Amino acid sequence: MKFVLLKNTVVSVKFHQVYVTTSEDESNDACQREAPSIYLLLLFRRSGSWRQQFKQRSPYFSLPDHLLQLFREDTKAFLGQLEDIVSPACRGSALGSPPSGMCPKYLKWEASRRDPSQMPKPPQLALLSWMAELLTPSLRGARVVISRSFADFTTQATFDIKKCDVHRLEEGPPVRAELTRDQGLQYYRTMQTVRRMELKADQLYKQKIIRGFCHLYDGQEACAAGIEAAINPTDHLITAYRAHGYTYTRGVSVKEILAELTGRKGGVAKGKGGSMHMYAPHFYGGNGIVGAQVPLGAGIALACKYQDNDQICVTLYGDGAANQGQLFESYNMAALWKLPCIFICENNGYGMGTSVERAAASTDYYKRGDFIPGIRVDGMDVLCVREATKFAADHCRAGKGPIIMELQTYRYHGHSMSDPGVSYRTREEIQEVRTKKDPITMLKERMISTNMASAEEFKEMDMEIRKEVEEAAQFATSDPEPALEELCNHMFYNNPPLEVRGTNPWSKLTSVS
Repeated sequence: MKFVLLKNTVVSVKFHQVYVTTSEDESNDACQREAPSIYLLLLFRRSGSWRQQFKQRSPYFSLPDHLLQLFREDTKAFLGQLEDIVSPACRGSALGSPPSGMCPKYLKWEASRRDPSQMPKPPQLALLSWMAELLTPSLRGARVVISRSFADFTTQATFDIKKCDVHRLEEGPPVRAELTRDQGLQYYRTMQTVRRMELKADQLYKQKIIRGFCHLYDGQEACAAGIEAAINPTDHLITAYRAHGYTYTRGVSVKEILAELTGRKGGVAKGKGGSMHMYAPHFYGGNGIVGAQVPLGAGIALACKYQDNDQICVTLYGDGAANQGQLFESYNMAALWKLPCIFICENNGYGMGTSVERAAASTDYYKRGDFIPGIRVDGMDVLCVREATKFAADHCRAGKGPIIMELQTYRYHGHSMSDPGVSYRTREEIQEVRTKKDPITMLKERMISTNMASAEEFKEMDMEIRKEVEEAAQFATSDPEPALEELCNHMFYNNPPLEVRGTNPWSKLTSVS
C-alpha cells in the first residue's frame, strides 16, 4: 500500500520493519538504513493523550522494548534520550500539529493546523506526513518505507476449543489449543488459497472451460488444513472425489490443480485424470467410486505396519458412503490387525441431496466402528481438527490400532457442479453457516482479537492469494492439451509395449512410464 505524502516522497506500508532509503530504487538494500519510528515520539512533547496511548501499546505505534520501559518509568529521561537520537536539525524545533486534511490516496497540507487530539483516527498516515517534515534535510524527498514491526504482535496464544464427543475412550483430545503467529498465518493462507481456488474452478466450470464431474470443497477447508497440520509429510492420505483441497495440502500447486481440471498437459496428472484423479507423493487420490478408497486406505495402513516405518494412513470418506458394507469390512480387518489407520468421516450434512437424518438410522458416525474408538470433532474449527488429529495419530502410532473421527463440517456448493445445492436446503441455512461458522473468518477473528495479526496483513495476504490463483487460471486456460500420443502413457509402472490383439488403432502405441 503506497501513499504520496509530499513531493517526491512515497510512503509504503508493509509488515516487516521501519527503514528509510535515499535511493529511488526500493530494491537497493545498500542504500537503506534503519529509521525507527522513534521520530514520531516527538509529539509526546505536545500531547499527553498520545503519551497515554503509548503506555497502552497502541497498535498504531511500535517502540524498542528498552525505550518503552524507560518511557513507562521516567518520561523525562525518555525524552532526554530521544533528543540524542533525533537529528540535530530537529532538536528544539517547535512542532506543529499534524495535518487534518486526508483523502484515501493523497495527503495534502492545509494552511490551518488543528490540535493533535482532534486528529482523525487511524492517525498513522497523517503522522508519516508529519514525520517527513522532521527528517534531516538530506533525507527530505527520499523514498520512505514505514511499517509495523513483527515485535508489535503477540507471538503465541491459547484458545478454548469445543470438547469432542468420544466413544470407547477414557479421555479425548484437549479442550485448549496453542497457536503461534506463524502457524495461524500458514493455516489462514492454506484455507484461503483452497477457497479462492475452488471459487475460480466454479467460474471456469460455468464458462464451460472445466467439463465433467467437479466436486468443490469450499466451506470444508478447516478439515484439510487441520489434518495436514497434525500429520507428517511422510504419512499417507487417501480420500474420495472431493479432493482438490487435499491435493493442495499434500503439496501440489494451484497451477497444476487448475490445469488438471481444464485437461491441460501441465496438470498434476498431465491432463488425463481430471477433478477426481489427482495424486502426489503419499497421496493416493481422488477416487471416483463412492467408498472404494476406504479398503485401499486400510491396505496402505497394512503396508505401514508391515514395513514398521512408524507411518499412518488417513482414510477419508463422506457421510454418504458411511453406510456401505465395505467400510465395515475394512473396520473389522483394521481392528483385528491393529492397523495404524485413522478413518475420517467428513460429515457435511448431506449425501448428494439427501440429509443425514433421512439416510442413516444412526447419525453418530464416530460410533460406527463399534469395537473401534471414535471421536466427534467440530470440523469448522481448524484448531479443533488439528488437536483431534494429533490425538488420533498418537493413538495409531502407539500401536493401539485404528480410530474413527467424525468431522462435522459443511459445504457451501452443491454436491457437484450439476447440483445447485438449494433444492434440498434453504439459502438461509447456507448463509447462517457462512455467518456464524465459517472456518476462515473464525481463525481471522481469533488472531486479530489477540493481536496476533492485523486486518491489513490479512488483506495483503488475500491480494497475494488472488493474484496467485488468477495466474494459475491463466496458465490453466492457455497451456496446450496433451497430444494424442500421450493417451496410453503412464499406464504401467515399467515400460511394456501396449499390445492389443486384432485390428485396434491403439495397437501401434507403447506405454511410457
